[in-house]
Amino acid sequence: MSIQRNVKPEDLFTLKSVTDPQLSSNGRDCVFVETVMIEEKNTYSSQLFYLNVEEKNQPVQLTFGDNRNHSPRWSPDGNTIAFISDRADGKSQIFILSMSGGEARKITNARNGAANPVWSPDGTTIAFNVSLKNGESLEADGEKEREEEKKNPIPIEIEKMKHKSDAHGFWDGKYQQIAIVHVETHKAELLTLGTYDYQLQSWSPDGKYIAAGADLSENKDFSFQNDVYLIDPKSKEMKNITIGKGSFGYATWSPDSKHIGLLGQTREYENATLAKIWIYNLEKEELTCLTADWDVLVGDYVVADFQQGVTTPGILWGEDNNSFYFLATDHGNTVLYYGTLDGAMYPALLEPQQHIYGVSTGGTLDRAVIALSKPTQPGDLFLLNVITGEKEQLTNVNDAFLKEAVLADAEPFQFKSSDDWDIHGWMMKPANYVEGEKYPLVVEIHGGPHAMYANTYFHEFQSLAAEGYAVLFINPRGSHGYGQAFVDAVRGDYGGKDYEDIMEAVDYALSAYSFIDEERLGVTGGSYGGFMTNWMIGHTDRFKAAVTQRSISNWISFYGVSDIGYYFTEWQIKSDLNDIEKLWKHSPLAYVDAMDTPLLILHSEKDFRCPIEQAEQLFIALKHRKKETKFIRFPEANHELSRSGKPNLRISRLHYIINWFKDYLN
Repeated sequence: MSIQRNVKPEDLFTLKSVTDPQLSSNGRDCVFVETVMIEEKNTYSSQLFYLNVEEKNQPVQLTFGDNRNHSPRWSPDGNTIAFISDRADGKSQIFILSMSGGEARKITNARNGAANPVWSPDGTTIAFNVSLKNGESLEADGEKEREEEKKNPIPIEIEKMKHKSDAHGFWDGKYQQIAIVHVETHKAELLTLGTYDYQLQSWSPDGKYIAAGADLSENKDFSFQNDVYLIDPKSKEMKNITIGKGSFGYATWSPDSKHIGLLGQTREYENATLAKIWIYNLEKEELTCLTADWDVLVGDYVVADFQQGVTTPGILWGEDNNSFYFLATDHGNTVLYYGTLDGAMYPALLEPQQHIYGVSTGGTLDRAVIALSKPTQPGDLFLLNVITGEKEQLTNVNDAFLKEAVLADAEPFQFKSSDDWDIHGWMMKPANYVEGEKYPLVVEIHGGPHAMYANTYFHEFQSLAAEGYAVLFINPRGSHGYGQAFVDAVRGDYGGKDYEDIMEAVDYALSAYSFIDEERLGVTGGSYGGFMTNWMIGHTDRFKAAVTQRSISNWISFYGVSDIGYYFTEWQIKSDLNDIEKLWKHSPLAYVDAMDTPLLILHSEKDFRCPIEQAEQLFIALKHRKKETKFIRFPEANHELSRSGKPNLRISRLHYIINWFKDYLN
């Protein structure tokens, strides 16, 4: 018998991420994406794989190389796959691959790349998104175009408040447009124009309309709605079907093209509002919320650090034009639900521990291919018989890793807060736990704050458990998954009851788990979790070490420097620059004199969500007061470092966290 080893940060180079399963309309053929890190090139590679869910054979690799190949979509007849690849010139373009054999064929030459392929119902054309400046031509001009891209840098002229984003950097004057390409001739044309962004969503089965999301408000700096439009691909005329009610998207069509399913919310609680299911009846021209009285969040809002390229499916219609499936975030799980136009809603698959992060039905009601993860299962595909509830595993992409590595499971618990709220969390024992031994504890705090820790694989947690730490993680008020009142409770109260929830969870853990050494407590978190880490060490000395990541320390400066600052601050702190006193009251920096816990500060240079000046202020204030602290800056990284950053930096980050706790908790 071979001796199992502990997990280490570098296992990220070994692990494979399986996402975006797409089941063909025949209910048999499935294609999916497998993503790995390439250590030698310090990058990611994504490839397409095929499997027959009935024969349950070994997956067959369809694409090769070190490129990114993703977003596979079946043609209506199930004979061809359209996908996105950067294999040609480094720009993402649409390729099509015949399942009868042969090489993949590039069919777009979009100037700035193509994304999000959507087949027409007759299979002759493909709609896609493209990024263009106003008046810019769709296709590139070859060598001349490449020379233009090498020109000297120019100043950036800024006239709008929404001029940068953490995902895309500074706005470069481009708008998301929708185009159509003919599969045989490769002739492409723009469907939308102008100075607005359009997000392509779906094509009606009868071919009459393309559904797209857009915000056509005049003052987009102060608009946070997103409407769904029906675009006639022939006349290019558009019709707004949500008429400014809130933020809507993920439009999918019933097979008879009479109904459109939407995910959306009307922003009663700003960004804390639960997404619900809406149905638009084309004959009646009527929009109805099916889950208005249902206190459950529709969609997958789990926070984790492993999967790459996860997609949101929206609602998946069945062949009866009345039934559908969808995902919902609920009490630490994501659940596959069955629903009908009459408003029936019940779980199609509910297990004690499950994070379903992908699902495809091929338009049938009796089966689904799901992507499933658990605390000790990084993620694989399963075939679900919806009628019987039985599921069969289709892939074993991390089998070798699971056989040789010791993984720590997560034990769920629930307790009552001091004001009688139910608080849900997990305790992860050290990987090589020995009964009777005492272990240090690391408390992990998620970002958002409107997100949810869940029954899913988390490499950071496993790496800490492998080093002999118990890991405590909970969903304090403000988290998704526990109803509208729970998620809204944090707004205007950052550092209040949310802080008490976490501290009471620590007290609960100390009373319930005798193996925890109360003299060796650590805390860490990122984004909102970084804010809370800063806040905690300014309000208690119980922790012997802390690591704050991509954090907020000063709400006053955050208001103007973050890509979301001026509105996020008003939504979450419920204050603006007219009330500096309140902003400062909720700023961890205001309590720096009380921070005596050794603090490691991790921050990315290109983080536009929580800009690095937040870390700089905290570091200088601590050092000026001769506090124990260290500041690590990650070049060429943004707010997503821990999830999708450069591989070497992700590994380095984990080592910094582990080593800091080793220095102060061991």
